[in-house]
Amino acid sequence: MKLLLQRNNPASIFTPRRRFVQGLIGGGVLAAISPWVRAAVTPLGLTPTGSAPVLSGTEIQLTVAETPVNFTGKMRLATTINGSLPAPTLRLREGEMVTIRVTNRLPVATSIHWHGILLPFQMDGVPGISYAGIAPGETFTYRFRLQQSGTYWYHSHSGHQEQTGMYGAIIVEPRDGETIRADRDYVVQLSDWTDENPERVFAKLKVQSDYYNYSKPTVGDFFRDVSNGGTAAALDKRKMWNEMRMNPTDLADLSAATYTYLMNGTTPAGNWTGIFRPGERIRLRFINSAANSFYDVRIPGLTMTVVQSDGVNVEPVTVDEFRFGPGETYDVLVEPKDEAHTIFAQSMDRSGYARGTLAVHAGLEASVPALDKIEWLTMADMMGSMAGMNHGAMPGMPGMDHASMNHDMSGMDHGAMPMAHDMDKMAHGAMSMDHSQHTMKDNPLAKPSTKVRHANTEYGPSTDMRVDMPRTSLDDPGIGLRNNGRKVLTLADLSTIGGPLDPRGPERELELHLTGNMERYTWSFDGLEFGSSTPVHFKHGERVRVILQNDTMMTHPMHMHGLWSELETVEGEFQARRHTIPVQPAQRISFLVNADALGRWAWHCHLMFHMHAGMFREVVVS
Repeated sequence: MKLLLQRNNPASIFTPRRRFVQGLIGGGVLAAISPWVRAAVTPLGLTPTGSAPVLSGTEIQLTVAETPVNFTGKMRLATTINGSLPAPTLRLREGEMVTIRVTNRLPVATSIHWHGILLPFQMDGVPGISYAGIAPGETFTYRFRLQQSGTYWYHSHSGHQEQTGMYGAIIVEPRDGETIRADRDYVVQLSDWTDENPERVFAKLKVQSDYYNYSKPTVGDFFRDVSNGGTAAALDKRKMWNEMRMNPTDLADLSAATYTYLMNGTTPAGNWTGIFRPGERIRLRFINSAANSFYDVRIPGLTMTVVQSDGVNVEPVTVDEFRFGPGETYDVLVEPKDEAHTIFAQSMDRSGYARGTLAVHAGLEASVPALDKIEWLTMADMMGSMAGMNHGAMPGMPGMDHASMNHDMSGMDHGAMPMAHDMDKMAHGAMSMDHSQHTMKDNPLAKPSTKVRHANTEYGPSTDMRVDMPRTSLDDPGIGLRNNGRKVLTLADLSTIGGPLDPRGPERELELHLTGNMERYTWSFDGLEFGSSTPVHFKHGERVRVILQNDTMMTHPMHMHGLWSELETVEGEFQARRHTIPVQPAQRISFLVNADALGRWAWHCHLMFHMHAGMFREVVVS
């Protein structure tokens, strides 16, 4: 393999924004006792980063403050913990009672949520749900016993502070010792950074949801479609998307037009590096701490053995690549063969990437692969199973109105064709449904319901499309990863060691739809933004099947606080224990929840701008 020596070029700080996808070579936090003085005298772009301090023990002090950073040639203020970006890694031990005191030195309130950690709801760190937050100048004491082990993370749940740098890793060591053997252990924390004020970014999206999409269809794309399928097909394709008022390349709300993608707080040009010795086995703890970015991760020339998902051990599965969204974590084992290997994490929209290197010594680089080509959303991504009804060779469905399509088909059994029209008269107005009348008589809830229910609240200005025939494919890696010649991890590949937490089947089903209006940039459950919604109620001790159906064209990583989500197959068989589950466009998935934690909990999309735009619900266990 060709090795390249990393060069530090201070002149790069003056490059145009189109090159800032790689950032500054030394971009990062300027941490000091007097950070502003240091910023004034330190050359831009020369501050090293990429190594978060590690804190351990049962008594930990964290201080939240503003710290100057420079990733692109412009000085900006980040929201940091103990002057670090990422925040310090907390290395704790299962079974211990930990006390974490958080002092707020910001001019506004703050909070910390311990993502994926089971604890009393008063310690969960969600202002307005579990507590009031931490006011400026105040200290809040979190105290809880660690009931689990694995890789987790923490971040602010106040305003857009997570977007401005307030996130860190949590490693909880098993009480009885580690069963996953590795010679070295690295956290690889991915995030996204914008020089813009996040409130300004949000305002732009509200005015024009595809403001940052620089990959819209072009004249060149049109002529290429004409060459491949003829003029009529190319025109039909454009007509379809125009009538739906949607963009087939709008895979992410934000792109490298404003984002610089970071690995351990380091830009691609900065090249975070993990050192190893030949012959070693390395554990990489991947954490997606991005505010709004899905990453497709691979290490060219190496396979990765996935051993943990969302902090829970899984049956080892070897892959070339995996996709994960904000909130998700994957632990993998690798055995480097060469002196240097690139860790490559490209954004789902293919506008940019984060990258680092595994190397035998500092200063080495391996070749960085080119970004994969941008792929358009397919009809299956938009319409689910209906795309197979003579629409597979699209391009288009002239005259289709996505805002009102197929509502005369609401009585169809959409999971198993042909249609079951004898089910037309069923009532679906209630959020929680008893499906006992249309499943197996001996065990009504043995399998997840396939009957689609659109709540009355979906028929309003907050919803621009509804899917009547969703797909349930857990083995689909998603747009841009299908048939790419690499073995890509899917949810169907995951199998939690030890099986489900509870052998009981569900006592009832709860069905909700992920909804939105792209033009208005509103996101919701069942067409209701958080401010218009009522809490979801679980009875303490019950086991509930939750069905989530995505009626939008974007993938949503759904995170339910305080409770495990046990993903299941379409046959009702246990698949994997998760705290964050990505739901693809036009997809219907189900999971079981043990309502074993009393209190008030948050449930939301972990694309933070979606959460702020309304895709948030309160869950009450009582």
